[in-house]
Amino acid sequence: MTAAIQHDFRSDTVTQPSDGMRAAMMAAPLGDDVFGDDPTVNKLQETLADMLGKEAGLFMPSGTQSNLAGLMAHCGRGDEYIVGQSAHCYRWEGGGAAVLGSIQPQPITNQPDGSLLLADIEAAIKPDDAHHAISKLLALENTIGGKILPADYVTAATSTARSHGLSCHLDGARAFNAAVGSNVSIADIARPFDSISICFSKGLGTPVGSVLVGSHALIKRAHRIRKMLGGGMRQAGILAAAALYALENNIERLADDHANAARLAEGLAQHTKLTVTVPHTNMVMVGGEKAVLDALNAHLAAQGIAAIGIYDVQRWVTHMGVGRKSVDTALLAVDAFFKG
Repeated sequence: MTAAIQHDFRSDTVTQPSDGMRAAMMAAPLGDDVFGDDPTVNKLQETLADMLGKEAGLFMPSGTQSNLAGLMAHCGRGDEYIVGQSAHCYRWEGGGAAVLGSIQPQPITNQPDGSLLLADIEAAIKPDDAHHAISKLLALENTIGGKILPADYVTAATSTARSHGLSCHLDGARAFNAAVGSNVSIADIARPFDSISICFSKGLGTPVGSVLVGSHALIKRAHRIRKMLGGGMRQAGILAAAALYALENNIERLADDHANAARLAEGLAQHTKLTVTVPHTNMVMVGGEKAVLDALNAHLAAQGIAAIGIYDVQRWVTHMGVGRKSVDTALLAVDAFFKG
């Protein structure tokens, strides 16, 4: 039997806006963003672009649309982007780049740490030959599966791409987690990339919204694409205000989510039938026999505790809606399951 969810570890997308965020949304000055005159949207776009060290930003309803607009701004019909097999913009976004952008993906295998081998990137880049699609873009993700890509690796990977004339896009849905988890600025995370998609409706706690940042020229192209994709919103400042509130109030607290994930991982690792990956940020990946994990999930669900199966493992995600009390409650439930 499944009880009502009381402790929701399925994803950091389940966060609810705080009272302060709701107040900021209600107080936001509004305009018509399709006409470019919503002052709150404009402030968000400018603020985030400045934080990331880029020229401009564009507010969109979702990370999926932000990634797609970024890919389409870089690549035309018949062009190709190089991407990891496990990358969200390849595996979990409905094939939009191919279906809507006519962009060929060239997926390559992610290593256990989430990276792509430099030799694999180099080998995937096509020669200038009419038989091949034109390799135009390298797309990375940080964090990926909760893992932070090392800065030296990112520099090497993007340098490899640029040496062949490719541009570089970052799916930075959880880039602020990467910045907090590695104790660097978000500008450092963004610096090697021509475009970055930042999602606000995950650990930053807003109900809706992502922003694509890049050069003025790229964002101008993306603006036309956003309109074509149905992403032009009117009084969108009521949503942008939540993102501005998150930038002012919810970045440093991501460290609390990381600490809770570490506590959760330590507790889960006490059980020999579970294989627990030490988390970099707010995701705990747990392996084990399928029958054990299925039974454990059912046991947890009966007590109102929710995690999900994804990437062929059990995934727990900490966020502002599950504090230390939720972690300790979940660990007690897991202990009871294994004690029988």
